Amino acid sequence: MTVLWQPSPEQVRHANLTAFRRFVTHRHGIDVESYADLHAWSIAHIPEFWDAVWDFCEVIGDKGDIILDPGKHMLEARFFPDARLNFAGNLLRRRDNGDAVVFRSETGYTRRLSWRELYGQVSRLSQALRDTGLQAGDRIAACLPNCPEAVTGVLAAASLGGVWSSCSPDFGEQGMLDRFQQIEPRLLIACDGYVYNGKPVDIRARISAVAAQIPSLQKIVIVPHLVQVTGGQPYAAVITGAVVWDEFMQGYEEADIEFAQLLFSHPLYILFSSGTTGLPKCIIHGAGGTLLQHLKEHRLHCDIRPDDKVFYFTTCGWMMWNWLVTALGSDAAILLYDGSPFHPDGNVLFDYAEQEGMTFFGASAKYLQALEKNNLDPGGTHDLAALRTLASTGSPLLPAVFDYVYSHIKKDLCLSSISGGTDIISCFVLGNPTGPVIRGEIQAKGLGMAVDVWDEAGRSVVDAKGELVCTKPFPSMPTGFWNDSNNERYRAAYFDHFPGIWAHGDFAAQTADGGFIIYGRSDAVLNPGGVRIGTAEIYRQVEGLDEVLESVAVGREKDGNVQILLFVILREGLTLDDELAARIKQRIREGASPRHVPAAVYQVPDIPRTRSGKISEIAVRDVIHGRAIKNVEALANPAALDWFSDHFA
Repeated sequence: MTVLWQPSPEQVRHANLTAFRRFVTHRHGIDVESYADLHAWSIAHIPEFWDAVWDFCEVIGDKGDIILDPGKHMLEARFFPDARLNFAGNLLRRRDNGDAVVFRSETGYTRRLSWRELYGQVSRLSQALRDTGLQAGDRIAACLPNCPEAVTGVLAAASLGGVWSSCSPDFGEQGMLDRFQQIEPRLLIACDGYVYNGKPVDIRARISAVAAQIPSLQKIVIVPHLVQVTGGQPYAAVITGAVVWDEFMQGYEEADIEFAQLLFSHPLYILFSSGTTGLPKCIIHGAGGTLLQHLKEHRLHCDIRPDDKVFYFTTCGWMMWNWLVTALGSDAAILLYDGSPFHPDGNVLFDYAEQEGMTFFGASAKYLQALEKNNLDPGGTHDLAALRTLASTGSPLLPAVFDYVYSHIKKDLCLSSISGGTDIISCFVLGNPTGPVIRGEIQAKGLGMAVDVWDEAGRSVVDAKGELVCTKPFPSMPTGFWNDSNNERYRAAYFDHFPGIWAHGDFAAQTADGGFIIYGRSDAVLNPGGVRIGTAEIYRQVEGLDEVLESVAVGREKDGNVQILLFVILREGLTLDDELAARIKQRIREGASPRHVPAAVYQVPDIPRTRSGKISEIAVRDVIHGRAIKNVEALANPAALDWFSDHFA
């Protein structure tokens, strides 16, 4: 156990978490001096804990009389079942001239919105949306960069009770359709294009093709983002029936927003899973659960305070964007960035941090690892005096990168490795600003989260690898899956492994000191660079090629990252050459996204499958890592593994 950072007594004294401990102690007359004490109380007294979070964070709304209706089992639990609130109303408390949103493109284009300006933009857009006939529960799909219009859009939608669902503009046509066709959106807000690594990409034709295949759409709004960040000339929307963003809001003046007071469980977001088979699952997250969980994480675990400058390097297709937006609810400014984090060089995000006085910097573990491999020294080249917290997620943070952060970024810093997921739009394990940072470990279980690690027999284990589970309900559990009225898919996704207990699908260990180590996904979901990818999205593209009969994609762990390897069965007589491999990769890039492109493509004679005919990705993955196959007898053709063993063992 190597302690890399310990907060000073003054830092502990001024932390929000310390104030919350005092709040709980005063309200309930109990002793919760240590984090372990507070966590133990929070899961032993779940209704009292979340009631305290509501009051401590001064949630705007009518709490109601019931904090938790536990139901018959965990899946049926309902928090604040008769409460009423509005998500956007809780994020737009301020109307002053301080910074609320700061945006920067890799082109250098910068934009700022004060709290007053943000409120005005949301007010105008909310009125425009209402006049289109948008009602509570209607879906709004968005294909946008991480830009101010995305923030304005989600808040305006939420003010009316609309349900927001977004992806990033690098998604291919099929990738967007796989998501948006399922939820039947009434409105699509999309950009004209984006810039990445110095290259402008116009996506208007792609948006037009997608829109033509979603019959439910009644309105298309185009944000001229590419025009803005490149300084190009304005143009009229070229998509039939579309209207440009400014024209859509033309004629509406700022007015007090009528925030719809909705049930705690009213849907706010639909996020998409990366399942290994079939279309992505559409995960519905409620407004109240999302708000309360994020406020808890931001204020207590990340120590976010009024006027802080909060940044996360993310796209609108990752749940960390939704998480970032909620920081407005803590009266903090959010810093947005769109583009490559290494264009024109690896200093660009730290330039941003220095110039804006960033207090919270979030990124993927892969990004931090890339900084290390490129021998960058941000702490030596930049003034990072304001920075208090550095967060990392998406994949496990290697111990050597912990060392790098403290030697080359900042010594006095709470390094919060965090882990959770799209499934819960939040974290199971994350930071503790009042406790030590131990090399290679996530600091703590989330407050109110009954997190444990179980072996296959369902026994809690310490200092041993097992399944990450949560044994009691929490507010940000999904309210359900789209088109899953009996909760069959929801139950199968999380509650079948250990009946009635949430099994998250992470391979993890809890340490004797209360920390956590995540070793990766325990299922077949790919995770290159911390971005979860469903293999079915790759197969959909590859097997559309005439030459390819079948394929299997797995992730290979290498140098702290995950590489996608693709194995294909070709038509008889064909041989995989460089030209075909390049076409396969291009097909995946265009149809899904650049993140789906495999590191290598191999031709194989056969692919292992179960007796029911399903491809066994896990068996392939285990063989190429030299691990024993747990259930060979379940395979109909175990000899198919011989090729993989011969080439990778």
